[in-house]
Amino acid sequence: MLSFPRLYRAPILLPLVLGLAIPARGQMATPQATSTPATEGGKEAPTLPELTGIDTTAWLYKGSDLTRDPEWKFGTLPNGMRFAVRKNGVPPGQVSVRVRIDAGSLNETDSERGFAHFIEHLTFRGSEYVPDGEAKRVWQRFGATFGSDTNAQTTPTSTTFKLDLPSATETGLDESLKIMSGMMEKPTITDASVTAERPVVLAEQREQPGPQVRFGDAIRATFFAGQPLADRSPIGNIKTLEAATGATVKAFHDRWYRPENTVVIISGDMDPALFGRLIVKNFADWKRTDPFTPAPSFGKPDPKAPAAASIAEPAIPAVVTLGVVRPWEYKDDTAIMNQKRLVDVLATRLISRRLETRARAGGSFLQAGVSIDDVSRSANLTSVNIVPIGTDWEAALKDVRAVIADAQTNAPSQAEVDREYADFDTIMRTSVETAKVEAGSKQADDMASALDIRETVAGPETSYKILQDAKAKGMFTPATLLASSKAIFEGITRALVNTQTPDAGAATKLATALKADVSGLAGKRRAQAAVDFSKLPSLGRPGVVASREKIAAFDMEQVNFANGTRVLLFPNSGETGRVYVRVRFGGGYTAIPSNRPTPAWAGDLALVAGGIGKLDQGDLDQLTAGRRIGLDFGIDDDAFTLNAITSPADYADQLRLMAAKLTFPAWDPAPVARARVAALAGFAGYDSSPDGVLSRDLEALLRAGDPRWGTPSKATVEALNAKDFRAFWEPILKTGPIEVSIFGDVKTEDAIAAVAKSFGAMTPRTAVSTVGAPVSFPAHNTTPVMRAHTGPENQAAAVIAWPTGGGIDNIVEARRLDVLAQVFSDRLFERLRQAAGASYSPNVSSQWPVGMTTGGRMVAIGQVAPDKVSFFFQIARQIAAELVSTPIAEDELDRIKKPMGQYILRASTGNQFWLQQLGGATFDPRRIAATQRIASDLVATTPVELQATAAKYLRPEKDWTMAVVPAATPAKK
Repeated sequence: MLSFPRLYRAPILLPLVLGLAIPARGQMATPQATSTPATEGGKEAPTLPELTGIDTTAWLYKGSDLTRDPEWKFGTLPNGMRFAVRKNGVPPGQVSVRVRIDAGSLNETDSERGFAHFIEHLTFRGSEYVPDGEAKRVWQRFGATFGSDTNAQTTPTSTTFKLDLPSATETGLDESLKIMSGMMEKPTITDASVTAERPVVLAEQREQPGPQVRFGDAIRATFFAGQPLADRSPIGNIKTLEAATGATVKAFHDRWYRPENTVVIISGDMDPALFGRLIVKNFADWKRTDPFTPAPSFGKPDPKAPAAASIAEPAIPAVVTLGVVRPWEYKDDTAIMNQKRLVDVLATRLISRRLETRARAGGSFLQAGVSIDDVSRSANLTSVNIVPIGTDWEAALKDVRAVIADAQTNAPSQAEVDREYADFDTIMRTSVETAKVEAGSKQADDMASALDIRETVAGPETSYKILQDAKAKGMFTPATLLASSKAIFEGITRALVNTQTPDAGAATKLATALKADVSGLAGKRRAQAAVDFSKLPSLGRPGVVASREKIAAFDMEQVNFANGTRVLLFPNSGETGRVYVRVRFGGGYTAIPSNRPTPAWAGDLALVAGGIGKLDQGDLDQLTAGRRIGLDFGIDDDAFTLNAITSPADYADQLRLMAAKLTFPAWDPAPVARARVAALAGFAGYDSSPDGVLSRDLEALLRAGDPRWGTPSKATVEALNAKDFRAFWEPILKTGPIEVSIFGDVKTEDAIAAVAKSFGAMTPRTAVSTVGAPVSFPAHNTTPVMRAHTGPENQAAAVIAWPTGGGIDNIVEARRLDVLAQVFSDRLFERLRQAAGASYSPNVSSQWPVGMTTGGRMVAIGQVAPDKVSFFFQIARQIAAELVSTPIAEDELDRIKKPMGQYILRASTGNQFWLQQLGGATFDPRRIAATQRIASDLVATTPVELQATAAKYLRPEKDWTMAVVPAATPAKK
């Protein structure tokens, strides 16, 4: 199933709008190719004929006129349970299993709120074939990482259990399916297990960000008034969770966990017939004789409910969110239904682009966008999210409504339609070109998502054909998009505004604003001129290759140009249709002053958007329309970076664009002003939760207050201007060595020629100056550094850290620390969460900067109740002392090393892994040798070495602690 991407959720605003979207996950319709199912003698053919006695016809496609994806095989067991399986070798050896129960929070009664999610926890805790707490350890021994490879998700409409089994064997998969069958049919649900797990569930609820949760609750209550979805968050509420007993939770389980409500999905590197046989073996005996309970009604939007509501959350920006709701109705997944939805999608993209253009120009709003979704089988929704500049939400709403009204009144130009179609065509064509490297885990997840809204799935080629057929039928025209722009705003209009400060009249003002006449207020649309790559400034004559050297260990090649540019080439067919390009230049954090604040923080927000030569961001958007070309900026320890994932057809122009950005940067002041406004909008949220405080303060504190990693002060942000921004960044773009890495589906000589015409053609660059001081670690403290938050009084966070090291010379030590951190994290999880229920997701990590000789650290973080801060430090120090005093048991070490090794094995089948490991290798060959040893270093790690590493670094006289507590809570040691 393809999820159509939503346009223009600008990266600079993600921290601000995170959590403002409706929590219920809706999926877009999936375009697929028209045809009829395969038949034999007038009857539908079995998809797995070798499974005798099992109906293996394609149940997913009943009622649809779409061609089924032939890779998917289906089955229905006599007990009513269904399955969908397929072969997929990405990554090699992995098998992805999903067990989906067609019951979520919308299946709960008022007294059962949170029970669907509670059962998700209990099933992992213990079940028929696994004692309490052992499931995690069993799968660790198979190489699976808890949390990423084994997990579950509860939504309003379903509960899905997930397992990605690396290097799977038939025996391992059989055992895993046996365990999962016991989890579904007979989890341990008793008064004792409910009492033991309740603190963990309450901890998960406690750790959610309060302002975002309250805003999300208000959205659901407003948009879905009169429907269960209005107050059915999967997490539930404290009252019902505290009242839960073994009997009441088991009653919910027995009502909904039935074969008829269960689908097993497998996509992995084995024979689908084997998958089918093992599913039959492990699930066919699941029998139920009691009456089946049909799903409850999810209701319809209430047209009599208030149209407008308000909330005052000072910790999130002023926001207006509009929803036009329509009843969700089941429709057979047909070709014409999907094609009509495609027209609607293009209409939303066109309106969103106009809103983004207006926001870039410095309008009354920082960001606005339109999307359509089917939400939890409860409503079909058109949503509009608006982040105003400052608090003048009325002006922003008026301007956004004016743009929408203009789209509903005046047809777009054919050029606008073609532009949106070209970008969407590229997205879907890319899916076809990269289909061979689509991960099995994604295919399994997409199948589960399709089931959520009762749709089908199809292969990328047939999906793309649906789009092309719609184009051939003339469905994408100015007239059809005009009609769609009207239709998607028909329904019941609801709106919610966050005013930050209480305003008793806000809801009334909002209701009035929704009725205001905005016709003719949109102003003149931007007339975008045609732009092609001939408009980019000339880089000069192609560069000359000075030397070439094979890197035999990795089948790569280093190419050095006469102007100093160095290239690392890794042509390979491992990911067909993809090319990864990364450009490292300058000195990164080492080239940023460490003794004063700088505009470095605004680089990611405004540098790329500043334009190139005479071309602004709108021109660059037009330049890259219909192509896989992008530009992401980042800062590493020892280099600045430009990154993109492109295609074999586009990477040469991708290189030209990147080289032009460094050589001819434009300095449009509008993105700088927008970055300033965006950063200021985020300040209110920092104090609202422990997470917010940590995100603002922790990185700088762990580096002894170094401003390079600190969140700038409000005064620093307010002072940002285009002149200072340019003065800081212009010399950085001009200086320092350049390394270009090209990994993927390219030919060596073509890639060298492309670099010659881009980076090789640039004038030689001057050396970079190292102006930043070496990174320091804060001094040991006997009393934690204290910070306060203004969020819920039951939230706190605790941090303990130890200094380590940095640099490439002692990379073996860094890898031992990685293993040690995983052992530490596993123990902290079991003691703090599983045994004590004090924290939902405590974790330990080791960071070792390869590009710096100092700055490494081991950090343990846990969100806890305020009265558990001291307990966190006690447990963390206890574990640290044990790691120093006692060698790690072989079984425990094996359970840690196997998942780590499997991660390396799987990740190394993709280009991004090697791209990350070999950054800077053309200037520092030690990184090549270090990369060769990744697997061997892990395998060679012994309990004795880890104990010695712990003794060296986890020293009590070196640790540093921090606590974030509610503003009214006194400091605790």
